[in-house]
Formats: sequence, structure tokens, C-alpha cells
Amino acid sequence: MATQQHPPPTVSLIKRPLLKVFFIAIASCVCYFLGSYSNPNSTISTIQPHPLKCFLSNASTPSLPSLVLDFEAHHILPLPPESSKNGGFFDFCPANFTHYCPCQDPSRAKQFKTTKFFHQERHCPGRHQALQCLVPRPNRYRRPFPWPESREYAWFSNVPFPKLSVYKKSQNWVLVEGDRLVFPGGGTSFPKGAKEYVDQIRRVVPLMSGNIRTALDVGCGVASFGASLMDYNILTMSIAPADLHEAQVQFALERGLPAMHGILSTYRLPYPSRSFDMAHCSRCLVPWTAYDGVYLMEIDRVLRPGGYWVLSGPPISWKSSYKGWERTTGELKQEQINLEDLARRLCWKKIAERGPIAVWRKPTNHIHCTQKLKAWKSPRFCAETDADAGWYREMDPCITRLPKVTDIRKISGGVLAKWPKRLNTAPPRIEDGVNRRANVDTFYKDNKIWTKRISYYGSVLKSLGAGRYRNIMDMNADIGGFAAAISKLPAWVMNVVPFDAQNNTLGIIYERGLIGTYMNWCEAFSTYPRTYDLIHAHGVFSMYIDKTGDVNCRIKVTNSIQRFRWSWILCDILDILFEMYRILRPEGAAIIRDHVDIIVKVKGITDRMRWKSKILHSEYGPFHPEKILFVDNSDI
Repeated sequence: MATQQHPPPTVSLIKRPLLKVFFIAIASCVCYFLGSYSNPNSTISTIQPHPLKCFLSNASTPSLPSLVLDFEAHHILPLPPESSKNGGFFDFCPANFTHYCPCQDPSRAKQFKTTKFFHQERHCPGRHQALQCLVPRPNRYRRPFPWPESREYAWFSNVPFPKLSVYKKSQNWVLVEGDRLVFPGGGTSFPKGAKEYVDQIRRVVPLMSGNIRTALDVGCGVASFGASLMDYNILTMSIAPADLHEAQVQFALERGLPAMHGILSTYRLPYPSRSFDMAHCSRCLVPWTAYDGVYLMEIDRVLRPGGYWVLSGPPISWKSSYKGWERTTGELKQEQINLEDLARRLCWKKIAERGPIAVWRKPTNHIHCTQKLKAWKSPRFCAETDADAGWYREMDPCITRLPKVTDIRKISGGVLAKWPKRLNTAPPRIEDGVNRRANVDTFYKDNKIWTKRISYYGSVLKSLGAGRYRNIMDMNADIGGFAAAISKLPAWVMNVVPFDAQNNTLGIIYERGLIGTYMNWCEAFSTYPRTYDLIHAHGVFSMYIDKTGDVNCRIKVTNSIQRFRWSWILCDILDILFEMYRILRPEGAAIIRDHVDIIVKVKGITDRMRWKSKILHSEYGPFHPEKILFVDNSDI
């Protein structure tokens, strides 16, 4: 019987694996092209800056605002296009703003009480009063003399204030000779020149040992004392108020010397504890024994263990100088007795009084002092736990505790290496784990990173390697890597640490032998216009946008006068850039590192400020979102 033949089974095309993959690929391509057609404005090669959102961060906020999520890739292809100018150039301020210092404005100072010189503290304008214009340069402004020539000369047209040359003529602070200001190096206590005066100090204080690197000069005049200390590789923070001694801080900075507005009044100085190896006052008119000795206790706070305090002027050498000071011998004698007693209660040791100079030394630890204070009624140790706090923190008449040690021979806080080894040696605040966000490994890695970055900066800004920039500011200094990397250049750096930064690193910076200050970039810096040659801003705008938003956003902070002087913080990118314009010299430069979206926004504003700038990749290359805006006005 024949077997019935059946046709082979039909295989479905859709079940074949290769054909299935083929159909899926076709479908995916169709979906992709349909999606691209429906959104023709979308492109991965164009960066679209987005408006920044912000909101009040407090318990009353019910929920986060709705956000429009964007999944476009913004940071993987070439640099963003040059920003177009949104509107015209910014206007210049009126001519009377040429030397304007927003937080030391004499007209605003008149509104405050004169008790304890409070009117000479920082009093900044509110958000609605902040400058929205460009501070103009003076008529016939000229590029300052290069260092070291600037130490001796400045152009009168840049700092057109003749008052000091008349008022302090006999003391040789500054002279006017034709179109120049000449600085003979004199001062109130050293009319024949600071060199001879410093030589007297050198006989008592080991200035050449390498152990003294940072100094504080209170009531600095035109900073001739700090200029002379540079011969010993000592970096001096010179401070003075905006008082009748017209523009003394501006003279100092025009000379290429570190200086800023500052006064011993109500608030702590904006420096951490244990910052300076030496503090100095040459007839600075500070009432050291008044108000329970709070001003000398503030000097004690910022002096390092084993640090020196040098005093000249009243009441020192009162027996031979009382006639010139036009004061009675009885008054001056009692003043010195009170001063000696206060220093003794601070556990300081007087090591010399020679001629016009007296020198005290702070103890290296508080073991003996703790025992002595138990027998004395005053002063007391401070209950304050944050000895480094220095931004609008009221002074308290108490002794700042030194870190504990168990051996009388130990130095509280650790031993610092001698200069210059100190610069690149891990500081005690890092070695001892005091700073929680930095350790020895990250310290040395940071040094290498900044050495590489400075090399890159120099390849773009040729004037950097040529030593054209003398006064430099780092607006967000972290642990001072930027300043350390340029230490071989003929420059000094004002290392700024925002007061509310997540990591308070200013103490580390000082332990490296560098100088700096706390700051809130929602306010103006304590300096005159046109006082810095180069400004470095790493992550500054990201920091303040994250905290305050872009425009009209605010953060609630405590209203306690002991902590802060205001109730709300208000600022935006424009405020910070206007302040950078104010303090940067017309021929100066700026390096701004930040997220590419912020860099594009900043570029749009700097174009309207008439700055010459360009956006480049960071050393991380084109695939990293951090970019650099280089501003070079050397040809303007």
C-alpha cells in the first residue's frame, strides 16, 4: 500500500531569528527618525543653558518645585559656541565711584555708632543698593610699575591722594615727586626707614630662622614694615581701617604688598586661630587694655603657639618719648603697668624691651596657663568651641584654648616645618586629622594636580610665566594648592575661603606659610578698586548658585549678631562679576573654572563688561563638563 506523501511544513518567516533581528532594527530606525523629525531643535552638539531654579530651604516648604528633566548630552562634543551678547555693554558708574569701597564707604559709616570704632567695621550695602555698574578707572590711569620697582614707586594718577604726603611728611611714609609717589620706607615709629627698625627686631626675634613665615601688621600705614620683612621671606598681612589716613591700604596694594581693610573693633579678625608666627603694632593706636583686654586676646587667638608680639609706640619707651606724645608720665606709666599685667595673665612671657621696641612670646601650650588661671579670677578660657570662626563673630574677652598636649615640651597643634619646606609638607591640621575632608594622600595629590594646572594656565596666559602678575587672588582657595604651585613666581596670593564652605581650610593654608581670609562673595571684598592683577575663581559660581540660586533667591540664616550681621543672604552671578571687575586692574586677567553651563553664562556677562575672554577645555579634556574661561585684558 502506497504511503501518503505530506508536503513539508511551512516555516513562518517571523520565527526565523535573523529575520526577527532585521525587523526590530528597521522598526528602531523608523522610531529614531520620527522622533528626530518631531523635535528638530534638539542636537547633541549645541548647549542650551537652562534657567536655574531655586527655592527657600526651610520647614515651610511643602515640596520640591517641579523640574523639567533634560536628557540631552551637553558635554561630550567640542566647546560651546561663543556666547552672543545679550544686550549692550554695561554702563560705567559715575566718576565719584572711582575709588569706591562698598563695605567701607565713609558715608555709610556715619550711620553707625563710634563706640569701639564700630563705624569702621564692615558695613556692606544691601542687595537693592549693590552696584549694577562698572567702577571706572581714574583719569590718566597707567599700568602700575612692575615688581620690584613698584615697592618704591607708584603713579600718582592711579592713587591721587596727596594727604598722607603732607600729614606724614616728617615720618617719610610717602612723597610726591612729579607724577610719581615715592615710598622712602618710613613709618610712625621708624621715620628713618623700616630696614633699621626691622634690624632692631631681628636682634630679639629669630627672623632668619625659617620659623617665622607669616606676620600680621595692625595699623600698617603704607606697609613699609611688611615690605622690609620680605627680605627675610616673611609674608605679612597688613591691615588698617579706612580712616583719616587716606587710602593707606590702597597705597600698599599699589606697591605690590599684601594688605586689606581691617580693624580691631567688635568682630574677630577674619582669620583662623593660630595663623601668624608674629604680630606687630607700631603706634597703631589700639587701646590694648580697654574692654577687659579683648583686643590683645584677639591677637592671642590668631598667634601661633610660641609666636611673637612686637609693640612700639605708647606706652613703650615712655620715659624718653612722653613729650613727643603730649601725654603725662603718670598716665603712660600706668598704661604700661596695665599692659604688662594683661600680657602676664595671657601667660605671655616678655623677652625683651630695647629702645622703642618691646617683645612678648606666647606659650607653646597651655599646661602651665591652665594651672595659673585657676588661681586668678580673670581672664577665663573661652567656652567657644570653634576657635577658627572669624566671619562676623563677635570678640569675647577670654583666652582661646590651645589644642591639648600631655607633655610640657610639646607644641599645641603640632610642629610646623621651617620655610620653605613648610609649603609642601603636610600641615599638622591634616596629619592630625583635624580636617575631616583632607588627608596626607589627598594633600600630595592636590600638589601634583595644581602643578599641572599652573603649567597649563601659563601656556594660555603668557604673562603668568613672565611674572607680570604681582597681586593675585584665589577666590576659592581650598587647601592652597594654586598658591603653592605659583610660589616661585614674583607674586603673592590672597587665598580666600568662603566662610560657609563645606570644608574650612584656611587654617591649613596658614600652616603652609601662605596668607588669606574668610569671605562671603555675596558682599564686597575689603579692598579698593583695581588692586589685583589676576583673579582665579575655581567653582565659585557653582557654590553660590547652589546656595542662593541665580536671581532673587535667598537662604535663611540665624539672626544672632554673634554669628552673622544679617538675616538674609542675597546675590547672583552678576553681583560677583561686578565685584571682580571692581577689584581687577584694567590690564589684569582672570581664570574662571566651572561647569560648562555656568561658564557659558559667565562668558555672556563678561562680554558685556568689555573683557576679552575665551573658553577652553580644562586639562581633563573635551569629554569633561568642567571648562575654563580665560580673561586676558593685557592689550586693553
